[in-house]
Formats: sequence, structure tokens, C-alpha cells
Amino acid sequence: MLDALEHAADRRACLPQRNLWVIRSLEWLRHAPLPAAENHGTAPSSPQPALRLKHLLDELDRHPAQRDQAAAVLGRFWAEMDTAALFADFGFSSRANFFGELGQRLKRKLLPITPATTDLSELFGLLFPDADDALWLESLDEATLERLRRLMPPGAVDDHSWQTPLLDAIMFLASAVRAAAFSGALRQRMSGELLAHEPFRQLAVAADRIRERALAGDEAALLQEAQYLRALLDSCRRCADSVHDHLEEHGVSVSVVFDVDQLRLRTHRIEQLLNCVVSRQQSRDVARLLAELVRTAAERRSITALFADHYSLLARKVAERSAEVGDHYITRDSASYRQMLKAAAGGGAVIAGTTFVKFFVIALAMSAFWGGFWAGMNYAVSFLIVHLMHGTVATKQPAMTAPALAEKLSDVADDAAVERFVDEVAHLIRSQAAGIFGNLAVVAPLVLAIQWGWQAVFGAPLVDGHAAEHVLESITLLGPTALFAAFTGVLLFASSLIGGWVENWFVWHRLDSAIAWNPRIVTQLGTERAHRWARFWRANISGFASNISLGLLLGLVPAVGLFFGLPVEVRHVTLSTGQLAAAAAAEGLSVVEHSAFWWCVAGIVVTGVLNLAVSFFLAFRVAMGSRGIRLADRSRIRRAILRRLVTQPMSFVLPPRHLG
Repeated sequence: MLDALEHAADRRACLPQRNLWVIRSLEWLRHAPLPAAENHGTAPSSPQPALRLKHLLDELDRHPAQRDQAAAVLGRFWAEMDTAALFADFGFSSRANFFGELGQRLKRKLLPITPATTDLSELFGLLFPDADDALWLESLDEATLERLRRLMPPGAVDDHSWQTPLLDAIMFLASAVRAAAFSGALRQRMSGELLAHEPFRQLAVAADRIRERALAGDEAALLQEAQYLRALLDSCRRCADSVHDHLEEHGVSVSVVFDVDQLRLRTHRIEQLLNCVVSRQQSRDVARLLAELVRTAAERRSITALFADHYSLLARKVAERSAEVGDHYITRDSASYRQMLKAAAGGGAVIAGTTFVKFFVIALAMSAFWGGFWAGMNYAVSFLIVHLMHGTVATKQPAMTAPALAEKLSDVADDAAVERFVDEVAHLIRSQAAGIFGNLAVVAPLVLAIQWGWQAVFGAPLVDGHAAEHVLESITLLGPTALFAAFTGVLLFASSLIGGWVENWFVWHRLDSAIAWNPRIVTQLGTERAHRWARFWRANISGFASNISLGLLLGLVPAVGLFFGLPVEVRHVTLSTGQLAAAAAAEGLSVVEHSAFWWCVAGIVVTGVLNLAVSFFLAFRVAMGSRGIRLADRSRIRRAILRRLVTQPMSFVLPPRHLG
């Protein structure tokens, strides 16, 4: 294979063939077997491609004709390639926003790359397709790099030919950084105090002076200008960081976060290129830069990495907003526990009415979509009523309280911190228990009372026996109830996420300020009422969004699933309890003598556990991921929770008396 590779070098070949020769040479370095003699005496940690490169150079030294051909091909490759494009453009989005970059990554995954190009940034993915290439590039010693440099034709790699693409790339990047900083989206959100020194205006001028000093060979002046450029880059990064302070207060935009990240990455690339220009070991630093570009190439091939990087801040903001709300759902003493029971009782009373409206919607026998739509509207209106009367529905709590709990994980460095976290876990589980107790303690008796009262007045229960039989068949644990309950937990989590996103959108567009001060709105409502409406929507936008979205998800998702042939249903613990109570009243007290009734009771228990557990787990994972938390002390925390369960089991159900 090596002989064929050496003889395939042809300076007169067309551009794609010459580029293919370089690509296949690098492929040989990655995968070709080495003679045993070449491995003898070599450090076991040396990457195989680095050893193969030395072997290739040795072979070319022994065959001058093949060496001359290889040198000619490499010389034309270096002369014809737009190397500055690699250093200035590779790793950065050619689009102006996050979604444009997503499209670019999808295109690179789905469409093949052609070697018929002089743009080295486009060809780079074919030259170095493996992330492990970075390891052997970094391992190349100075002697090997010098031998590789001498392989090139005379004059092809003198100081100026090495430096020119680096200097061009610095100028291109400086212009890109300046243009990004002067865009309205970033300029208006940067610190005015930091911008007063005008670091971005000076950046392009400093890059020009670096080029002049480098090409003139004035080393002392070059080092001085390099120090000044580094100081400017630090100032630019501080200005970019100040955008995040604005986002923390006024809401998050994925596009703005993406633009800030691109600006910061370009300033770091300028600094890397500057290090290569002023370095006394230029070949070694360029090899390190190429290794960094290989890692960048691997990252840019990942769709998952793009979402992880650029949605982390948005996820954090959503989690923080949910944490602010969720903290109110956590009871820490007897007084707040009793208050939670009252709020849950109010929620249970509303859900009792929701139960009968649901039976009414089912009785209308509408098409799947409209039946699901009106069922969803029934849920949404009910949840909004509960929200406005400051009640609670137990299953909505976990998705809101999980981010509040995750905040406590930011400090678990010692045993005392772990115990404080376990306290929060106990408070949280106790709060969920209070919510369920309050909901179910009211919804079941109230539904029974309405059923019996209706029967006493009109001679027949409000919900008849046919509907009751359907309930007993659908919510039994012997069917797919557990699966549907877990799926409902996903919908509960999704609604909390929607609520956080909508609130972030509301804050980002400053709609509360617009409602309070917009001349047209103030004229219509008056100053005092406009301010009152602004405060109302700022306080309730998340609740409205999450409750409406939850209701529509519960109603419409089964209808949409049915359209696609997926027989999914929802199982909500409070609604299921109301349905079972209605069915029991319709069937009579003798229903408790049948196993079908008790299988439904067991189904409700499992439904409650899965509703809470799934929504809490998903929300907790998002909250932890948004803060970059890794539970290195996970086993220690688990042991602490188990120890509390054994020693104080009732602390997870009832509040401590001494706090009442």
C-alpha cells in the first residue's frame, strides 16, 4: 500500500486527484500496519499515526524520485489551498443564528463532501474525519515537524508563507468580531461602562499593525503589539460576558446566546493564531492549532452537542423561573402543611366538577378531535380556576418543585450540606403527600354527594351504569393504566416546560412594561389599571401557560395519537379518583364487594405514584443539566436518604410538630 501511495503522487494530476492523494496519505497514517522493526524501541504511548509518519518520511528519504513527486504535490496543495479560510472560518457558523447552524450541521451529516475545492475549511472534514487525529497531531515532535517542513519545495514554507495565512485569518476574525459586537442585538445588551473604552473599534486597527510588524520582521514591535491585542481581546470578552447579565434579568434568547458564543470563540481563535505568529516553535504551535481544529470538527458534526451547548442557558432560565414558583409548593412546617391541605382541598373541589363535565363531553359522542379538544378545554378551564383561587392540583407540583430542589444540589460538599438536601427531599415528598391527600379527600366525597343528591332529586344518578362500567374497565391496574400514567407524567413535565418558556418570552419582549406604559393601552385602560394588568400578567403568565397547555395536552394528545394509530390515553390521579367515585355511586355500595373495584383503587395508587415520579424525574434532570451538576456524591446522598427513611419515616409524610 505504501509503494502504491508513493507512486500515486503526480504533480500534473487535476485538483481533485491531488487532494485525494493527500486524503489517502492521511488515511494510511491512521490505519496502515507498521513493520515490526519500526515499533522496536518506541515508547508505547506514541500514537501509531505519528510512528507511521516517521516511517513514511524514512521511505521517501530512501527514494528521491518519489520524494520529489510527493514534495511537488504537497507544494501545489499548499499554494492552491485557501489556508486562511481554515483558520478564520472553520468552526464558526456561516449563518447568523442558531437555526441556520442547525441546518448547516444537518447538511454536513446528510450530504457528501467533494474534494474538488481550494477551500481548506471545506476539505478539512475529509482530511481529518476522526477526533483521535488530534492526539497524534499534538504528539508530533519538533524533529518530525522539521522533516515534514523540509519535504516541501524550497520557498513554499518560508517564514512569510507560513505567517501570511495566519495574519490574514487574524484580520478576518477581527473584522467578524467587530461586526458582531456592533449588531443591535449585542450592542444594546453590553455594559455601557465597558464599551466606553471602545475595544471593538480598536480591534481591526490592532490586527493591521500585527500584520505590518510581522511581515517587516520587527520582532520587538511585534511582541509589543501582540500584548496590546491580547489586552483588547480580554476587554472584548468582558463586554460579551456582560450580555449574560442582561439576559439573566430580562430573559433569554437562544439567538443572542449563540451570537455571544460565536464572538467569544472568534476572540479565542485570534489569540491562538497570535501565539503561532509570535512563537519561536511555529511548526509545533501550528500543529497544536490543527489538533484543536480537529476537535472542533468533531463537535460540529454533533447535533446533540449544538442543542446541549446553546440551550443550556435557556434551560437554566426556565428551571430558575420554575424554581421560583415551585418553592411555594414546598411545605417546611406545620402551618404551611395545613395551608397546602387547604389549597389541595380547593383543587379537589374544582376537579369534582371537571369529572362530571368530562362525562358530559363523552356522552356527546363527538369525533375524536373535537372530543379531545373540548375535554382539553374542560381540563384547562378547571386548572385555571384552581390557579386563580390559589388552590393546587397535586400532580402539577413535581415539575415545578424539582428545579427548586435541584438548586440545593449546588452545595453538597460536606455532611451537613447533604443533610440539608435530605431535609429538602423530605419537605418535598411531604408536600406531594399533602397535595394528594387534600385533592382526594375532597374530590371523592364531593362526587359521591353530587351523584347521590342527583339520584335523590331526579331518580337516577348523574352518571349512569354504562359509563360506570367503562370506568371500571379503563382505570383498572390489570390494563395499561401504569403505562398511561407514566405518559401523563411526561405531559405534566411538558406543561411546566411550556410555562417556563412562555414566561421567558414574556420577559424577553418586556410585555409587562409595554402593558404598563404603551400609550394606546394606557389610553384604553387608564394608568392605574394598566399598571395593575401589567403586574397581574407578570405574576400569572407562567401559570396560565402551563395550565392551559396541560389541559390541551391531556385532551388532544390521545386524539392525535389515535389519528396515527397509537391508542394512548391519559391517567390523572385526581381525575381518575373522581371517575371511580362516580362509577361507585352509579353501581351502588355493593361495588366494593367486587375485585374490579379494588383493582381500580390499586390503579389509582399506581397512577398517583407514576404521575408524580415521572414528571419530577424529568424536571429534576433538566434542572440538574441546566446547572451543569454532576452527582459525584450520589451514593452518599442516597445513603443519607435511606438512613432518614429508616430512622424517621413519618418525616416524609407529616410535618415535624415542633415547627408548628
